[in-house]
Amino acid sequence: MAAVNAVFASPSCSSPISFPRSSSSYRRSIFASHRPHRSGRQSLSKDHSDRRKNDVVEGVSQKRFPGRGKDDRTYLPSDGSRGDAGLSQSQSTVFKSIGTQKKDKGMVYDLKEQQADETGKFQDSAFLNAVVKSRLYKNICEMFREMYLLLEVHKTSSSLWTLLLPHFVRRSNWYLDNSHSMTVDSAFMIGDGKLLTNAHCVEHGTQVKVKRRGDDTKFVAKVLARGIECDIALLSVESEDFWKGAEPLRFGCLPCLQDSVTVVGYPLGGDTISVTKGVVSRIEVTSYAHGSSDLLGIQIDAAINPGNSGGPAFNDHGECIGVAFQVFRSEEAENIGYVIPTTVVSHFLNDYERFGKYTGFPSLGVLLQKLENPALRACLKVSSNEGVLVRRVEPTSPASDVLKEGDVIVSFDGVQVGSEGTVPFRSTERIAFRYLISQKFSGDVAELGIIRDGTYMKVRTVLQPRVHLVPYHIEGGQPSYLIIAGLVFTPLSEPLIEEECEDSIGLKLLAKARYSLARFKGEEIVILSQVLANEVNIGYEDMGNQQVMKFNGTPIKNIRHLAHLVDTCKDKYLIFEFEDNFLAVLEREAAAAASPFVLKDYGIPCERSSDLLEPFIDLVEDKQILNQDIGDSPVSNFEIGFDGLLWA
Repeated sequence: MAAVNAVFASPSCSSPISFPRSSSSYRRSIFASHRPHRSGRQSLSKDHSDRRKNDVVEGVSQKRFPGRGKDDRTYLPSDGSRGDAGLSQSQSTVFKSIGTQKKDKGMVYDLKEQQADETGKFQDSAFLNAVVKSRLYKNICEMFREMYLLLEVHKTSSSLWTLLLPHFVRRSNWYLDNSHSMTVDSAFMIGDGKLLTNAHCVEHGTQVKVKRRGDDTKFVAKVLARGIECDIALLSVESEDFWKGAEPLRFGCLPCLQDSVTVVGYPLGGDTISVTKGVVSRIEVTSYAHGSSDLLGIQIDAAINPGNSGGPAFNDHGECIGVAFQVFRSEEAENIGYVIPTTVVSHFLNDYERFGKYTGFPSLGVLLQKLENPALRACLKVSSNEGVLVRRVEPTSPASDVLKEGDVIVSFDGVQVGSEGTVPFRSTERIAFRYLISQKFSGDVAELGIIRDGTYMKVRTVLQPRVHLVPYHIEGGQPSYLIIAGLVFTPLSEPLIEEECEDSIGLKLLAKARYSLARFKGEEIVILSQVLANEVNIGYEDMGNQQVMKFNGTPIKNIRHLAHLVDTCKDKYLIFEFEDNFLAVLEREAAAAASPFVLKDYGIPCERSSDLLEPFIDLVEDKQILNQDIGDSPVSNFEIGFDGLLWA
């Protein structure tokens, strides 16, 4: 696959992003998601103010169920420049001017094709035909084929853990149904048989279908890649009929404040294409609710509603400047929508082209503090008004080999970092320092200028995606589980926390999820989710949501490790040590004999998830397994908690 080249001009308001021609292909579909963002400043207490309680960030997906009329629709609830790759010019379309055509030196538009005139014939603009309606079907028969179950799953914030086997066991009866749910979102063509949409819109789906504007034929689309952090997905449609006469969109440059923006998609309220218009309100590093990441975002005041997810946002020249993906709901604010800018989209596509898959946005792996206070700078021997203090370094980050707590980072690849943690952006603006990190790719090397004990030095470190102790999403879509004589074990994750609620999880586990760092790659917090009552486990029936620390004296690294320890155990007893020295002991032979009956009584076909059937390979030395360290600060550098952010 040929390399894709994206040429970025200097980040000024008039500089476009040009996408030269290449034979590279892209697959991406953009949908809006519905999982609440884990704020870096989220409190462990439930006593939040009424204002914060009503602030939500939501994705914009439209959900419909079969057998219901148009007026009885159910929608998803609200929970909340690097330049060596780019889009093929052969994929780019001829865009029509809406209103007066700008003729800046850096912008070149081919206007020989039909144009939308100044009288407002927007519906005749050819680029609107590149916006398609996408439908995501989630048939549980496909997702649970190995379990011989037909379960209806609704696309809500807890849908992932509705799939968790132990969750169903809690119910008196298994709910059997062969129906499916469907969500309606938007996507758009980028050429070479590819489309873009939001990542949260293709989660847990068994089939994605797309339909062009003015056509009743639906075509099956394949998900090629999903970017969790950036909430982008790449799709492909193999049918040649779908692409007949199609003109894919062309990406434009990063807009300026108050530039006009038009959002196009298929939101609720009707079945035909919808167009809303507004202006650019703000451009800054913002919180992405789906991936709980901090990336560049565009805030607009154009209406974004459920179903707009994955739809493009255009400037006045018919160029796509980004993808609609989330909105901010609050009693004290209105008309706050967010668009993924083309710089983030280009990074996603370039990453896919480089590695043949999506590898993610890299992280420096440090927690930082501003140095605004003169006395603090003087104490750290920083003479000028610059730099940010390194508070913690993640053990899994390559930066742990070159950075220490107390270092002051004053530059990143030659760009000076201010005392507020910002760097120059465009001509007269400043932006958060982590924006520079997000422009890098996995495996790239960054040069840091630091001050250590008053001495200036330069160090180099490799940038890699962050390792999460408690993941925000489950790779493969289905959680791991292990059932031992009725004791149900599973890794702690954000979807599980959302499903169980904070009260049920408990403050200790919640504190670890919010404040603890992974000590090695692959580390997990394994918990006893619940106990399936049987005479072999009598006395343990009320246990639930407790972390298992050791098995027969061996510290547990992850659920694969626990399964391996149980499988290879030859001792008379199976001894599980939990938090606060609580013990659960089973006789090994009795537990092995009782397990098949427990599974039969509860209608469970297998004692473990399929991923635990693979051989265990231990890559971590036991000396790395220490007592879990709970830090005093959240595992995020995002300083303003967006508790109100929801996927579009």
